[in-house]
Amino acid sequence: MKIIAYSLFIISLDQLSKFLVLNILGFERSKNIIPNLLNFTLIKNKGAAFSLFSNSTNLLTITSVLASLFLITIILNYQTKSYWNSIGLAYLLGGTVGNGIDRLFKGYVLDFLELVPINFPIFNLADISINIAIICFIVDITKDKSRIKY
Repeated sequence: MKIIAYSLFIISLDQLSKFLVLNILGFERSKNIIPNLLNFTLIKNKGAAFSLFSNSTNLLTITSVLASLFLITIILNYQTKSYWNSIGLAYLLGGTVGNGIDRLFKGYVLDFLELVPINFPIFNLADISINIAIICFIVDITKDKSRIKY
């Protein structure tokens, strides 16, 4: 249940950040947050990562819902094998549900974090959570392999 609780915290943080940026900044405007590093620029992303599958909102919504249900099933029915695996599942579920809520209720995902010095797609906290999950899974796999003696 700790994994679900942590996921709910991530989802809340993601949704709150999107709500605040939408209400304070709105669309079509950009606000510099950290000079030469970070802007808040709110956009509607109708695709997936890097705006892939831009015209597939229904498919992405269904995929997001199914992935979220699959993750919840794994979390509730199987004991996680390690700390890193547990943290990875919490972040993955939080990020998947965070963006899934946007797709389900808005038809697009709100992205607002823009890295100024590089030409990188605008993203949000749910996207960061999914990337943290991947890092956690890599650490988990690497850590287990380092214990193996040949």
